[in-house]
Amino acid sequence: MLWGGRFKKKLNNEAMEFSSSLPFDINLFEEDIQVSIAHAEMLSIVKIISEDESQKIVEGLKSIFNEGIAGKWDPDGSEFEDIHSAIESRLFELIGDTAGKLHSGRSRNDQIATGFRLWIKKSIKNLLDQIIDLQRILVKVSEDNTETIMPGYTHLQRAQPISLAFHFLAYVEMLERSKKRLQFVLEETDLSPLGSGALAGSTLPLDRDYTSSKLGFSNPSSNALDAISDRDFVLDFLNACNIGMMHLSRLSEELILWSTSEWNYIKLSDNFTTGSSLMPQKRNPDMAELSRGKTGRVYGNYVSIATMMKGLPLSYNRDMQEDKEPVFDSFKTYSQALSMMGGMINTLSVNKNRFVKELEGDFLFATELSEWLVVKGIPFRESHSIVGKVVQLAEEKNQKLNELTIDELKNINPIFDETALEVFTVKDALYRKKTFGSPNPDMVKAEIEKWKTRLK
Repeated sequence: MLWGGRFKKKLNNEAMEFSSSLPFDINLFEEDIQVSIAHAEMLSIVKIISEDESQKIVEGLKSIFNEGIAGKWDPDGSEFEDIHSAIESRLFELIGDTAGKLHSGRSRNDQIATGFRLWIKKSIKNLLDQIIDLQRILVKVSEDNTETIMPGYTHLQRAQPISLAFHFLAYVEMLERSKKRLQFVLEETDLSPLGSGALAGSTLPLDRDYTSSKLGFSNPSSNALDAISDRDFVLDFLNACNIGMMHLSRLSEELILWSTSEWNYIKLSDNFTTGSSLMPQKRNPDMAELSRGKTGRVYGNYVSIATMMKGLPLSYNRDMQEDKEPVFDSFKTYSQALSMMGGMINTLSVNKNRFVKELEGDFLFATELSEWLVVKGIPFRESHSIVGKVVQLAEEKNQKLNELTIDELKNINPIFDETALEVFTVKDALYRKKTFGSPNPDMVKAEIEKWKTRLK
């Protein structure tokens, strides 16, 4: 124990098991070693320990790191409260009493807060790389589908014609916002609490600038009380995972729908689908379904920590030990979901002609007909009403819009002429779009080139 001096009895075995965080904070093994090495080197620089003692401590810590990486050291959760006490105990075994000097001017509070920030910084960089990979895949598939027409939806009802490329590029935009959120969290996390002690710093002349720089932080934190109790960066990281998973869940839902026999728009590869234990014909989009399903647990992780933090007085409280397991889980889940989505998109096949005939004359061209009337000088509210009557007539006759005759259109309003019928054709439907940000293939191709350059 790191704290046993004022106690007469050993901690109850069940209490030790209940309180030990070692089974999950062993994820901070590498970061804990990094922080301890920086602290030991700093203690030597400020003359609190000798250079020989510092070197002995650093070499011992490096040995523990090598043992851990090689699987030769596996501390027991029933014996140690956390990864810090396990490492310190092993350091005593390796170098003797000199190990006791490592903790000078340091608390587990600032040690773990620093290590946790390092872990989140590393994890953010990993997620950013994965998001960029997924963006590249979406752009690559989009490049081959700028004129692959499909219905765009609102309220899950057909609304207007778009392309698959246009649809996928919407997710590229979402992923870019996910990157910006993670960049914000990276900046927020980039402060070193090391040297803050338990809550109020130290009487020792610690060089916080040295350890901050050594560990790759931009600056040391300014207020020891806040540095120890701050978990805003944790909540912001979890929120970034939440929104990122929400985006992947929405795309998963669409892949699931598009891969059904009813849609028959895409086919997911064997690498990312499973079969049925009973029905031999089944091709189940399990990876997409799991991504959609696991979004709930990531949301729950955020709620868990937000609820834990809401009533805590400053500074550290043991409740805060519960901050790590949900973070590790959310990161792993989000990282795996990004990988699965990249794999699914990269290997899917598209039925490019699926909607070409079906959308010919479809009601989803009603907005285009309204705008045709606007060009003829009809106020939009009036044109909206006129086209509503056109749709009503087609419904009554159980016909598509392109099956109505010009005489029938003229009976609704004499302004209609033969050119109005061109609005109902799929051919050139996307090219008729004129506004920036629309599915006009020329504009979509320009966006693809922009993203290819940005994502190099």
